[in-house]
Amino acid sequence: MDADLLERHANPDAASRGASVAPSNIPEDETPLYAARRKIYPQSVKGTFRRIKWAVLLVTLAIYYFLPFIRWNRGPNAPDQAVLIDFSGRRFYFFFIEIWPQEVYFFTGLLIIAAMTLFLMNAVAGRVWCGYLCPQTVWTDLFLAIERLVEGDRRAQMAADAGPWTAQRVLRKGLKHLLWLMVAWWTGGAWVLYFADAPTLVKDLATGHAPFLAYAWIGILTATTYALAGHMREQVCTYMCPWPRIQAALTDEYALNVTYRYDRGEPRSSVKKSEQLRLAGLPAGDCVDCRQCVNVCPTGIDIRNGAQLECIQCGLCIDACDSVMDKIGRPPRLIGYDSDVNLKRRIAGEPPVQKIIRTRTVMYALIIAAVGGIMLYALLTRHAFDVSVIHDRNPVFVRLADGAIRNGYTMRILNKQLETRRFALTVDGVPGNVVEIVGLPLGAARIVEVGPDQSREFRVLVNSYEYAPAASSPIVFHLTDVESGTWAQARDHFRAPERPK
Repeated sequence: MDADLLERHANPDAASRGASVAPSNIPEDETPLYAARRKIYPQSVKGTFRRIKWAVLLVTLAIYYFLPFIRWNRGPNAPDQAVLIDFSGRRFYFFFIEIWPQEVYFFTGLLIIAAMTLFLMNAVAGRVWCGYLCPQTVWTDLFLAIERLVEGDRRAQMAADAGPWTAQRVLRKGLKHLLWLMVAWWTGGAWVLYFADAPTLVKDLATGHAPFLAYAWIGILTATTYALAGHMREQVCTYMCPWPRIQAALTDEYALNVTYRYDRGEPRSSVKKSEQLRLAGLPAGDCVDCRQCVNVCPTGIDIRNGAQLECIQCGLCIDACDSVMDKIGRPPRLIGYDSDVNLKRRIAGEPPVQKIIRTRTVMYALIIAAVGGIMLYALLTRHAFDVSVIHDRNPVFVRLADGAIRNGYTMRILNKQLETRRFALTVDGVPGNVVEIVGLPLGAARIVEVGPDQSREFRVLVNSYEYAPAASSPIVFHLTDVESGTWAQARDHFRAPERPK
């Protein structure tokens, strides 16, 4: 076997860090950062992983395209779209969950969970995200299916592109690009439906009454989808996406990756020659060098060269190789999902092991569970109203003519219910305090009213006629719903001059 090939298989991490295998006539340290694109004609293939990819494609696209049309009854004067990003109302709706701008920490939690889930997927099954779930992979798969439907499979496309331009070729190319543009347009159109009532916006778009911004975003997303999925394809994964570089630093020897089992496949030879070698008692590998694994690869690499940055680990080469092994009567999975540990164990004659529960997978799972648990607790225990208080910065306190110390605050009350509510305000923590709400008569009950589904800001003055125990004392603002008795509170500080000694 070639010594360089053995070295790459024995050190797949190094191969991954070093990106793709350099052409044999170019020293590796002189490999260009960017190579001119050569068109790849991925051949269609049937098998287990192809079926999984079709299922994932149909489910994810169906969710993306049709989710805005699902209705969810939230009562009168509330939007009935299940998933809606309402910029004008400054609200995000996700079925029964309603997130206000003040609750942006929920998005922070979701981002943490998404990142940890990606890390966990990578630790268990390598770049399974890239191969099956990444939007670039899903839409590229869809565009490739359209291309094969119109222009035929790999050989038909290569033959047509090598020949002259005929009327039939022009017609097919034109039809393909038209279908690509229709899919891209539908993709952009579905995106804007998440930001407004979908049926209404569809009607406005069709009649020319939709906002200019909607048309602009549809145009931008149509152009980017058409370019990225139709023309750039694997170039996005190789040159634009940072995840392959990050993924190489997050993986370990137990992660499953699409692997060519060279210990079983080498030395390669034709079917006939392999049989002759076996009959003569000489070593012969299962790989017949048919290059079907290369022909079906959407990024055009040869998985037999070891781990490579371009490999999105979609498993199509496994299906292609299995079909060949079945035809020649050899066991399947000459190419399969395997770990670096098992690669070394097979060489040593030891049985394979699967070690999913490891320090990093447990750590990722614990972080996901902890953040998810905190978010769930916050979601279940949050009030139907909220209050926040900000202390005046300048001046921090004022001495009144009657000797009282006054602190000013800005209080914002958030009413998340769809009816007007009345709240009673009390203050604790400052001895001898008198509370005024600007706009309400002195001596009136400190009752404020907030409209349905609104937030309202109040100016609150707290006067203390006794010396505070310190220059800065904790102060608590209690807000109680007059009808239901539920309450919320906000904490701040009451500032005062130093106590005389």
